[in-house]
Amino acid sequence: MGPVSELDMDYSMDCYFRQYWRDSRLSFLGPIKSLSLSIKMLERIWRPDTYFYNGKQSYVHTITVPNKLLRISQDGDILYSMRLTIKAKCPMELRNFPMDRQSCPLILGSYAYTTKQLVYEWQEGSSVNFIHGMTLSQFDLMSSPYRNLTFIRREGEFSVLQVSFNLQRNTGYFLIQVYVPCVLIVVLSWVSFWIHREATSDRVGLGITTVLTLSTISLDSRTDLPKVRYATALDWFLLMSFFYCIATLLEFAGVHYFTKVGSGEIRIDEKEWEEWEEITDKDHNDKLSSMTTYSPQSVHPEGVAARKRGPLMCSLYN
Repeated sequence: MGPVSELDMDYSMDCYFRQYWRDSRLSFLGPIKSLSLSIKMLERIWRPDTYFYNGKQSYVHTITVPNKLLRISQDGDILYSMRLTIKAKCPMELRNFPMDRQSCPLILGSYAYTTKQLVYEWQEGSSVNFIHGMTLSQFDLMSSPYRNLTFIRREGEFSVLQVSFNLQRNTGYFLIQVYVPCVLIVVLSWVSFWIHREATSDRVGLGITTVLTLSTISLDSRTDLPKVRYATALDWFLLMSFFYCIATLLEFAGVHYFTKVGSGEIRIDEKEWEEWEEITDKDHNDKLSSMTTYSPQSVHPEGVAARKRGPLMCSLYN
């Protein structure tokens, strides 16, 4: 079984498809209990018109000859076996990707015969078997339950068989290729907190590099995923990683701006400066009047003028 494609929402499998039925018209007597016939006899006997309801593409292997088997027993029991490669639809719910579980069905039945003419049943015992040691690249096969169903269509009721392949995704690939690198990149962006705030080029370069690296990882991780209308668990993780890296850049921008304003390197509009001075003087005078009697003569005019001309000092620590 495999591969399983999230982009096309389908899966492929190579299987031996066996059908059993009884046709009393083909019973015979003789020393041979069963008779293997040429596949050319398929055109001369009745056989069920089985097809796959959710199949997208399938073909019979023909190397080096058509891989088909037709065997008839004395009482008219017929075994018809063939080797097929089937590609079938598998609707997927990817909200928990890449920690998700998927159930891929395979539905088969008759195309023309209703339940009045033909009824499908699973063979008693192990009807669905897998090769020992079979592995998938990204999934673990947890179970394969099967059941009998009846589909109601406009033409009537049809007997169908369904088997579901319950798969659980392995997160090892995404842990190594996405999660661990993103965590390390976010931690790397925090290194700028220990770089001096005057080293503008170093801090900005480090922040932009981490954001671009996260963008590359994000685009690469979405290559094999369909464009669904909802966000997956991986999308939320990458979004939070972007948030932390961009927040680091914004933090530095704020620190850099207010540091320059406090040192007087960035000029502020004179009107705004006077309004701020008036508010500051008023608050300062209110505090002094509550402690002692304020006397305007006690303050030297030059001191007031110098204070008004002095720059605003904002002590910001990074």
